[in-house]
Amino acid sequence: MGDGVRAQRKARWTAGGHAALLALALAVPATHALALPPPEALLPRAKPVATPEFISWVSALREEALGAGISATTFDRAFTGILPDPVILERDAHQPEFARPIWEYLDGAVSDLRVENGRAAQARLLAELQRLELLYGVPKQILVAIWGLESSYGNFTGDTNIIQSLATLTFAGRRTDYFRGELINALKILEARGGSVLLGSWAGAMGHTQFMPSSYLAHAVDGDDDGERDIWDNPVDALASTASYLQQSGWEPGKSWGEAVRLPERFDYALAELTLQRPMSEWAGLGVTRLDGSMLELTGAQGRDPSAILVPAGHEGMAFIVGTNFRALLAYNNSTAYALGIGLLSDRIAGAHPLPARWPRDTRPLTRTEREELQRHLLAEGQPVGEVDGVIGIRTREAIRVVQQRLGLVPDGFPDDTLLARLRARADERGGGP
Repeated sequence: MGDGVRAQRKARWTAGGHAALLALALAVPATHALALPPPEALLPRAKPVATPEFISWVSALREEALGAGISATTFDRAFTGILPDPVILERDAHQPEFARPIWEYLDGAVSDLRVENGRAAQARLLAELQRLELLYGVPKQILVAIWGLESSYGNFTGDTNIIQSLATLTFAGRRTDYFRGELINALKILEARGGSVLLGSWAGAMGHTQFMPSSYLAHAVDGDDDGERDIWDNPVDALASTASYLQQSGWEPGKSWGEAVRLPERFDYALAELTLQRPMSEWAGLGVTRLDGSMLELTGAQGRDPSAILVPAGHEGMAFIVGTNFRALLAYNNSTAYALGIGLLSDRIAGAHPLPARWPRDTRPLTRTEREELQRHLLAEGQPVGEVDGVIGIRTREAIRVVQQRLGLVPDGFPDDTLLARLRARADERGGGP
């Protein structure tokens, strides 16, 4: 397909979408947040140069690529002018100190503007989405929600040369083996499609629904039977490919992703882990109800679905029951906040009213440094947490619950400043830090 045809197609599918571009930028979730650069980023940078090490690395990679079936012409064309990009390395190395609380993330992910634009996008492609739903069993509103969070319905697909990004991350990044595989896969895509450039994000994700090259090769499909798998300029192909991805990740037709629920008083929050799955009937027997107090769905496939309870902000926040299809969303992006955002946005696009969100908005999220400190305090309390890395995983949550119980707090496993203050006080009483 010629560049002119691609440009016409892109203009067709994004028509009407750019009017809300600025407002969408202000509502982008955390994974796509637009941040002002630090002052040092505004200073003149040294121009990247081809060091002897990089030249030798490219030469070795060329031999590997040719051995993987990539032609010399494709490789040489793709690597013309490619040098390590220090900006990409800075982004790869950056670990944000301040975590965004889930309620702020969901405020952006399920904003009224994103819902409005999602309904409009669904209306524009309704016939195609209905066909994909019949073919793959994935509801149209789920596909549109992913489209909305990944690229704001095609408005932010990325303008970075993927070969530049992946070459930089392979040569000098933190996960060189992973990105080397993605780089070879990107070259395979160029070999099949022609051309010399693939555009996407600085980390290598591409198109309307942000596929990595390996995901493209494994899951991309031709959604409109025009002979191409074009996730960059054709949203039908991108949405069909996303449906294919979810289907192959275990999405089961006829089941929801989950819903917000009401927990009984004195609920055992040790049960609130994604790994602890029970049928709906068992949760109902423990007193879990829908948000309005009515009974959970106990019949059919939904009633038999192995489901888990999530309390992403502890006992003062919302609670959710999630099942098989939530886990399929996690296969697409392994983030609980992201999967909840997709589920809640899809419900709103389908016509649901906003939830009466109950979140501890006066709670200050811990910084990464404070989370590491919390883990050291937990170790001093005799509770294993695994590696002290600031990541609140299942072992850290288990340790938090034990210590919360010991301190007379609700043992919900949620790390907050109140818990940290209590542990600091205990450490002072013992005569030292953690």
